[in-house]
Amino acid sequence: MASGTGSGAAALWRLPATEQAAAVRRGEVTAAELVDSHLERVAGVNPRLNAVTRLLAERAREAAAATDRRRAAGERLGPLAGVPFTVKECTPIEGVPTTFGTPRFRELVARADALPVARLRAAGAIPIGHSNMPTLILAGMHTRSELYGDTANPWDPGRTPGGSSGGDGVAVATGMAALGLGNDSGGSVRIPASFCGVAALNPTTGRFPADQRVIGPDDPGPASQALVKDGPLARRVADLRAAYEVLAGTDPRDPRAVPAPLYGEPLPGPVRVAVVADPGGHGVHPAVRSAVEAAAGALRDAGYEVREVADVPRLDEALEVYAKLTVTEFAPSWPVVRTLLGEGGDRYVGGAIERTPPVSAAELVALTGTWASIRRSWAQFLDTYPLLLGPVFTEPPVEPGLESRDEAGRERVATAMRLCTVTSFAGVPAVAVPTGTADGLPTGVQLVGRAFREDLCLAAAQAVEDRLGTLAPIDPRP
Repeated sequence: MASGTGSGAAALWRLPATEQAAAVRRGEVTAAELVDSHLERVAGVNPRLNAVTRLLAERAREAAAATDRRRAAGERLGPLAGVPFTVKECTPIEGVPTTFGTPRFRELVARADALPVARLRAAGAIPIGHSNMPTLILAGMHTRSELYGDTANPWDPGRTPGGSSGGDGVAVATGMAALGLGNDSGGSVRIPASFCGVAALNPTTGRFPADQRVIGPDDPGPASQALVKDGPLARRVADLRAAYEVLAGTDPRDPRAVPAPLYGEPLPGPVRVAVVADPGGHGVHPAVRSAVEAAAGALRDAGYEVREVADVPRLDEALEVYAKLTVTEFAPSWPVVRTLLGEGGDRYVGGAIERTPPVSAAELVALTGTWASIRRSWAQFLDTYPLLLGPVFTEPPVEPGLESRDEAGRERVATAMRLCTVTSFAGVPAVAVPTGTADGLPTGVQLVGRAFREDLCLAAAQAVEDRLGTLAPIDPRP
């Protein structure tokens, strides 16, 4: 379980993000002390893990000094005052290259912060560094980039930390940062959270504003616009909630963002939770099933009405449509993109394109209608059961690069992450939360909710955390 918080500046990195910010606001510690504590932690563990790719030490110290000056002047500090956070290599930080993990973009210096980075900064948080990810987010599930190499799982270097936000998962789990800013289109914050023993939020489509024009002036296609969502990682659900409140809202740079309330109306009676340990009936590891059962027991104890149900809506159909839509949108650029991935980096997407060739324009139009129909089915399911409890990944953490070795490995990983994929496709929110350990590795589940009811997911995840505990921060295992 998690180490104690200790005392003094050297132990500040152990504190949850909300406690770090509260201590800075009260003047119990300075933001400078908080940042230095994290920088010392990075120096101590990152050489073994390779999670932080570009450390922004001097910039972080300057931001911390500015925070301390504002407090000394009597200014009111934000809810995340002084809290260090990492930012995935594909998300711009003003004045810093956004490399996507490929040498070709080594000098792609960002002119401005991405919207979520700007929002976290406005709340007082301080970016401490970029974090590793698979090259261009396309080289596989394992966090390995051509530019920076492999990131190790701190629980076991023989297992992947997951991806594609694996650098953030590792940084948060080991105390190099209190928060991580990743993104998710099919499990990319939830899987590294589960594999590293932390929590993560994948929001409703349209909940957090974003501007995905990173590499050039053009927006991506509709599948990329709808599926890719920024999401925070943290060691505690309360920290996820704090980040959620900061990141949500509208912005004129993103007309897709919806002005929905952060918290919905309370539901009458006990909240009903559907439990599906083996989505689609494709198999689930006993340790993962046990994690789902433990979370179900925790929710029952907290007063939820928990019921096992036969299955989730239209899983296999949704996975097929997801694959066809994304491959068709992406295929025209693939001949150029594959040259940026490095040796072997094209195997994961290349295999997907071979298995699911692009469709015709007429079929593409029909598939967009099916997509809407699938989302309707999920809305109806969640109207009956406001929450769904299920696995993040139906196996324990797997070995690095399994999905890129051959078709069998790719299929095994795609099958294991199926509930992440289908819930991203449905556009609904989900919170990944740890449940304990099995054979020395972290276990976890996800709680999926109605559109724009992240509050329900967070409350249920808090109930699980309250009863099953937390796992991080940890020291890297040999």
